[in-house]
Amino acid sequence: MKISVNWLKQFTNMDLPVDDLVKKIGEQLGEVEQVINLGERYHGITVAKVVSCVPHPNADKLHVCKLDDGGKVPGATRDKDGFVQVVCGAPNVRTGLLVAWLPPGAIVPSTFDGEKFKLDARALRGEISNGMIGSGKELGINDDHDGILEIDKHAEPGTLFADVYELNDHIIEIENKMFTHRPDLFAQLGVAREIAGIQHHKFTSPDWYQKPLDVFDVKGEKLKLEVKNEIPELAPRFMAIAMSGVNIKPSPIGFQSFLYRVGIKPINNVVDVTNFVMMLTAQPLHAYDYDKVAGIDGASHATLTVRKPKKGEQIALLNGKTIEPRAEAAMIASNSKLIGLAGVMGGSDTEVDATTKNIIIECANFNMYSIRKTSMEHGLFTDAVTRFNKGQSALQNEQVLAYAVAWMNKLSGGLVASEPHDNKAHLKSPKTVEVTAAFINERLGLKLSASEIAKLLQNVEFEVEHTADKLKITAPFWRTDIEIPEDIVEEVGRLFGYDHLPLELPSKPINPAAKNEMLEIKTKIRGILASAGANELLTYSFVHGDLLDKVGQDKNNAFQLTNALSPELQYYRQSLLPSLLDKVHANIRAGHNKFALFELNQTHGKDYIDAESKLPIEEHRLGFIFAADQKAAECFSGAPFYQAKRYLVELLSDLGIHDVTFEPATKYAPKMPISKAAIAPFQLERTAIVKTKDGEFIAELGEFRSAVKKNLKLPEFIAGFEADAQQLLKLQTNTNYQPLNKFPKTDQDISLKLASDVDFADVHEVVAETIAIASAEHGYQIAITPIDIYQDAKDAAHKHITLRITLWHPDRTLKTEEANKLLDHIADATHKKLNASRL
Repeated sequence: MKISVNWLKQFTNMDLPVDDLVKKIGEQLGEVEQVINLGERYHGITVAKVVSCVPHPNADKLHVCKLDDGGKVPGATRDKDGFVQVVCGAPNVRTGLLVAWLPPGAIVPSTFDGEKFKLDARALRGEISNGMIGSGKELGINDDHDGILEIDKHAEPGTLFADVYELNDHIIEIENKMFTHRPDLFAQLGVAREIAGIQHHKFTSPDWYQKPLDVFDVKGEKLKLEVKNEIPELAPRFMAIAMSGVNIKPSPIGFQSFLYRVGIKPINNVVDVTNFVMMLTAQPLHAYDYDKVAGIDGASHATLTVRKPKKGEQIALLNGKTIEPRAEAAMIASNSKLIGLAGVMGGSDTEVDATTKNIIIECANFNMYSIRKTSMEHGLFTDAVTRFNKGQSALQNEQVLAYAVAWMNKLSGGLVASEPHDNKAHLKSPKTVEVTAAFINERLGLKLSASEIAKLLQNVEFEVEHTADKLKITAPFWRTDIEIPEDIVEEVGRLFGYDHLPLELPSKPINPAAKNEMLEIKTKIRGILASAGANELLTYSFVHGDLLDKVGQDKNNAFQLTNALSPELQYYRQSLLPSLLDKVHANIRAGHNKFALFELNQTHGKDYIDAESKLPIEEHRLGFIFAADQKAAECFSGAPFYQAKRYLVELLSDLGIHDVTFEPATKYAPKMPISKAAIAPFQLERTAIVKTKDGEFIAELGEFRSAVKKNLKLPEFIAGFEADAQQLLKLQTNTNYQPLNKFPKTDQDISLKLASDVDFADVHEVVAETIAIASAEHGYQIAITPIDIYQDAKDAAHKHITLRITLWHPDRTLKTEEANKLLDHIADATHKKLNASRL
């Protein structure tokens, strides 16, 4: 945001030196990016009168001019009459013209930011030229380089050019992001008010801004204008008025100069007025050629309709591009055609040009989120977008439109030709906030009285009533950011001066900080899984709605962002596995034939809300997948389920979590939507719910549904689990170091024939109970490893399960009889409880 100190001086006293002002702005308003001393660029440039202009004897397109500078420029070479000779090639140079003369030694202003071009006296085709006569572009006034700049104000020859057009100015550029929540500060008037406030000066807005000028009476040729607003939710207020008898021409040089110095390119008097008023008030406006709008429809009058685009409609924009607007964009249309991308850019079909005689001025307010989405969707970033997407106040539209009409009449001669149309929905009134001086002082560390606080706020035009310690504060109509007492605290702190706040370090106890147990167990989990060969990912907490559909999760239970930066970041995820699964195909394509991925992060769901605070509960989760392409999968025996299970069992073991059960997911019927979302990607027939002996949930573990594999292009060999990290924290126990066994182990396999409907989990539980008894009685160390589950195609009623029992003793070498005896006990127990037969 560029501000002109001279422009600001029109509204407030600027009694601080520029350096002090810049420092104060940096301390209390926003980061200053650069300061340009504009006056330096015009040093030595002088107003001169062309007293003679004759063709150059040796060049067809050049003229030899004699300039009268009143004899003011020292050291200039003059003729016997005291005039200075300059050679000029501009087509508009002529006798009697007042021009800007750049004498020898002057620097061309337009080159000031780069390689400076310093003028001297030199011969051009045999004639000496003492410097040059400047064009608008060379002088940094506009972009006109076709001819020299013609001074349009009375000035005596010898007057400094900078004095004629108030160019002894400083341009202060403030970083835009500092104003994100302050739409009023994207304008000279708003910045002037704020600068007055931080200097503790009373600011009063111009009368025309507080109350609309009386300019709306129809005085010109009456023009019928019809305005319709079909989308008040996207356009809370839409004002428009027609003006007739407009004379299109360049704006006055001083007018152009103020625009150019704050970064706006002058176009013509009509467009310049809309830009001038926008830079002054932060309210964008747009001008349409009335006759072009009517001509598009072949009608006798013009119609403006605010609506959404129809399918397949396109619009040719002022930047030369033709686009098909996004379906939800706010558009301006005639009866038959789109003519403007609302709040972003006008259409070329109704552009104001040299032939324009009648115009429509639009002054509207649009939904900031809609403007932001449209701008991002089409890559259009204009000055209007910069202001509309900050949330302009719709309560200033009438004043701004009246002010623009007055300027339009002054610069173009246009007269009001229609009644002002004001299609408005519910307008947001200024907020009234009640707060105490104690509340403000406690948060700022100050001791301000209620009257002192009131004075600070009244300086920037807040309405304040105060009684004793209480304040009732009403924000002015242009302040859309004041909502809660904390906003008032921020306002008082900035206006009083952050540098005046007490510099007292808070007391700090010497007690050691409490450990973050969740952080510690996450670190431990990372170490365990990384040691096992898994790779950690960190993915976005927000996902595309399509991803939730692809894994079978209900989007209605996911929090959705209303102003997402990208379609890829629409919904807050309810579980971690979709994000991990989304990365599998890309890694397979990148040449990674087998890999394990995990992520530790938080999830949310609409149904998982804290009863007391009414805020969403953050669930800490651990997601894991193991995947292998077709060739790599041949290296693994058994289903991918068991590969994922190995990692989970290893993790639980290293955390000291034992005696867990693996229950079939077909029996699992979660009630909460967030739990349904977690199980949604899994194929229930090949999935287990991992619980403690007491039935506490730990994780879902299994393979994924065919539809999920197809939607995400996953390999066949893939499985994973998602665990509750808070449960892992709760269940973990200290694990003691055990030295390596000095005595040999023995591995014995046992195969059991059982009914096909007996779950492996039941078999594992019976075997585990049996060996626990043996371990307690004899001191054995025993491990169980599943080897095979087989079902003969000819015997659908039975299946075979093979387990490997690893047996050792920490103090001695075992005998074969001991191992055999243990297997016999296992066979007896499974037979009694599960009717199993040992093979």
